Amino acid sequence: MFTTGEKLRFTLFGKSHGPCVGGILDGMPGGFPVDTGMVAEEMRLRKPVGRIGTPRREADEVRFEQGITDGRTDGSPILMIIENGNTDGSKYMKFYDTPRPGHADLPALLKFPDHDLRGSGQFSGRLTAAIVAAGAIAKQYIGTFGISVDAFSRSIGGIADTEPRDMSWARASRSNATRACTPELDDAMRRAIEDAGSDGDSVGGTVECVVSGLPIGFGGIWFEALDAELAKAMFGIPACKGVEFGDGFALASMRGSQSNDGYRFEDGRIVTRSNHLGGIVGGMCDGAPVIFRTVFKPTPSIAVEQDTINLSTERDDTVSVEGRHDPCIVPRAVAVVEAMAALTVADQIMRGY
Repeated sequence: MFTTGEKLRFTLFGKSHGPCVGGILDGMPGGFPVDTGMVAEEMRLRKPVGRIGTPRREADEVRFEQGITDGRTDGSPILMIIENGNTDGSKYMKFYDTPRPGHADLPALLKFPDHDLRGSGQFSGRLTAAIVAAGAIAKQYIGTFGISVDAFSRSIGGIADTEPRDMSWARASRSNATRACTPELDDAMRRAIEDAGSDGDSVGGTVECVVSGLPIGFGGIWFEALDAELAKAMFGIPACKGVEFGDGFALASMRGSQSNDGYRFEDGRIVTRSNHLGGIVGGMCDGAPVIFRTVFKPTPSIAVEQDTINLSTERDDTVSVEGRHDPCIVPRAVAVVEAMAALTVADQIMRGY
């Protein structure tokens, strides 16, 4: 099992081709109303769609085994179970000999001799279903403080959304299969994914997340800084290879006179004139929305023949991946990014930040 958070602790368990995946959310106050319909809607947003997602289809119904009574938390840890129904692992057996490049196969096999490669075991994105379920509860909790978390697909393959976007645009992305902000971008991103899939290949992309409603000064410092903990949470998501806040790496080519976000009063409130720094300075919020982007690599399981080794013969070899895999995980990762961000913010609220 794998745990994150201090006051609001989330523990993840299960394997892709085991009987279930699930989680334990510990630290929610008793008497908090949980909207299970909202949980189901968040789970829907994580599901694969058409040719841009894996052919593997799961019901993804969240069963609350304990911690919620008559629609309210009872103060005990919330146990969530999500059954696995479609668990044909026959296509994975050859990877015991010829591990997939770009995947966890090789280090996992050498570190854990009894590693279950079916569906990638505990390294599978299948486990993010439980993250989304827990994040849906965290979203409801932070909502009582006027805080919201909304994300969208900023880029997929060679298609990039270059327009400024806020939380309303991110929420509009829920209507589009790729989680793009507009129907036009959705069509272009969909074609990029389908073209890669038709070639037996895959594409990556970026997810942008907007956290709104955080007060000035919210967050810790140093190792408990809000951006540090959000980045850690994002890197806990399978396939994440980078995180940047605000203008991110583009800040390297700016001068301070360009990158600093000036302050002004607006209707008695302190606001920033820009948001190059992503709403966080010194680990704390500066009054602007927190904006960050998470980079997801192309799915490593592809039909294109790749170089690998054969662990049985100890010779060079090749491998081509069959089975049920997403040609792009970005559209489904949007819900996971939101969930991990909500869990992180909720934990910092409970820690008094």
